[in-house]
Amino acid sequence: MTNPRNGIAGFQLTEHTWITEVGNWIDAISPDGRRAGALLFDARIIDTPGVRDRVVAAVLTDRRLAMGGLPGLIPVADVVAAGSQVWLLTAQAVTPTLAGLLAAGSVDASGAASVLAETAHTLVALHAAGITHGSVQPGTVVITAEGGALLSERGLSDAIHGRLSTPERDSSGWAALARGLAASCARGAPRAADLFERAAATATTRGLTAARSMLLAERDLLPGGVVSRHGLAQAARGQSVFAQPLAYTRPEDAAGSGREADRDEGDIVTLLRVPGTSTGPGTGTGPDGQYPGAGFGAGAGLAPGAGAGAGFGAGAGAGAGFGAGGQGSAGDQAMLGSQAPTHPSPGNQDAERFGPGVGTETPVERIWREGRDGPRRGSARRSKVERARRRRTILAAGVLAVILAGAAVAWFRLGASPDLTVASVAVKAPKKAQRCNSSVLITGTIVTNGEAGEITYEWRKNLDKEVVKATLETTSDKTSYSVPLRWSLKGKSTVKATATLRVLSPGPPRTGKASFTYRC
Repeated sequence: MTNPRNGIAGFQLTEHTWITEVGNWIDAISPDGRRAGALLFDARIIDTPGVRDRVVAAVLTDRRLAMGGLPGLIPVADVVAAGSQVWLLTAQAVTPTLAGLLAAGSVDASGAASVLAETAHTLVALHAAGITHGSVQPGTVVITAEGGALLSERGLSDAIHGRLSTPERDSSGWAALARGLAASCARGAPRAADLFERAAATATTRGLTAARSMLLAERDLLPGGVVSRHGLAQAARGQSVFAQPLAYTRPEDAAGSGREADRDEGDIVTLLRVPGTSTGPGTGTGPDGQYPGAGFGAGAGLAPGAGAGAGFGAGAGAGAGFGAGGQGSAGDQAMLGSQAPTHPSPGNQDAERFGPGVGTETPVERIWREGRDGPRRGSARRSKVERARRRRTILAAGVLAVILAGAAVAWFRLGASPDLTVASVAVKAPKKAQRCNSSVLITGTIVTNGEAGEITYEWRKNLDKEVVKATLETTSDKTSYSVPLRWSLKGKSTVKATATLRVLSPGPPRTGKASFTYRC
């Protein structure tokens, strides 16, 4: 698809991009000029039968949760298809992540406690609603400019793998998060690190509510005795600047210049709107028979109401939401990506109708709906039609068999746990100049997505040709690993020594380096 503006559905894309198990994330700018995010799903994943529908269902669930007042999740603006591509667009920035801040060494103990407390609160609320996250790890924890911790990619990992995660999986992910934060704070705040380790153990044995209560009850073990966002906010603001594309033009600027913005969006459609399923006022049903009026179960919800739709709050309108009955607003309908058609009154069958999905019924469809018989066909014509129908049936059966076989293969391939990926690499060296005949400790930190596997890496030193290769075995309960290098220097000289850590596998190579001065 031609896209001269380097954008999608009004969102301008930047050059800051990174890869996760679900696809390619890109920092973006929303149509109103605010920071946002865009996720381009991996075509090999999203084209698997059933995956696209499960992704849309997960996003619609997030919207119902947000409308019900549940905080702590990155809000999704839309899911759109552009040709063969499928994009998820967020209404809020998705960087920096906790993984990035950990790699930069920017997370203090008070901020780590804040992250753990807020993510535990969000997960407990999700579990109370009968929902799970499915992929809790440093890469899915987003730190806002105010230092808050929001969870991204909720339900997407489960959607692409066709599984239903349990709350215990979320608890294990949170426990691994706590252990990773404990490792990052062990040197500067050992008492806080011990608290995080005990909170991790509590989460796996007694649950997230007990673990969060322990964190808050024993906050006196933290530096200053407080749980604070201040350090996180400073670190997040320091990593929140990215270059905007030169072609970016605000919509109002384009309008003021007397020309339309150059864009090619004729084949972009939202996947959160299902044509033909919206109904007139008073029905309160949607494509799945639930949203927007219905919630997670008939007759039950967060607010009582008297409509046909149940759930978070029964309502009688297509946009009905979280209150007692009544007709939904056009704003609610627009937010859900669909617009209820306007039907003529019974006494005015010839009234003009406007809007998407209205007035597209053909005369043949109308005759069929009204129960009127069309012209009779001859017996020869019927015989020819029946033969064609049989051929189409046989062809469809063959295609269905191929699709089912492909779906079975994809199910077994995607049903396994996610592969190990390296999120970031960082290296630290002493800041002070090293004296004669020194043995210098260089510390490398490798942050993963929390899966088990093997990492191959190497150390290189700029003062000689020695290459130190090694492997690292990772476990599913840990995300941060320390890989030290001991460098001995002798003789009289003044040089700048640089150590480079390079991760060879898995995934694309990642590199980190640090330097120190040897003076003798």
